Amino acid sequence: MDHLVAVFVYHGRDGANPNGGLISDSAGNLYGVTEYGGTYNYGTVYKLTPQTGGGYSETALYNFTGQSDGGLPTGRLVFDSAGNLYGGTYYGGTPDCEYNSGCGVLYELSPGTGESGPRR
Repeated sequence: MDHLVAVFVYHGRDGANPNGGLISDSAGNLYGVTEYGGTYNYGTVYKLTPQTGGGYSETALYNFTGQSDGGLPTGRLVFDSAGNLYGGTYYGGTPDCEYNSGCGVLYELSPGTGESGPRR
């Protein structure tokens, strides 16, 4: 393969530094994380929806705050059978660890709720 086409370009407010690879659902949507950017500059979980005629539209499913919900998401997302997304963050969580910025969280993002957080 010698031809590369950018299917989406980030601008910071919608995310920055995508990492961890992509996963897809049965409708052809792509899901991933950006390490930075978004509303609070602590990263996002996003969905890319294929558009008629080519290209994708992006939806930020969650904007991390860097607080108890975590921040700087990293790695690949996974789906469970109910359609929940799971992933991890490098930052945030609780300051009760040896690092002042928190030690990160594992999170669940449920379809339609727009809510994410550590599962206890």
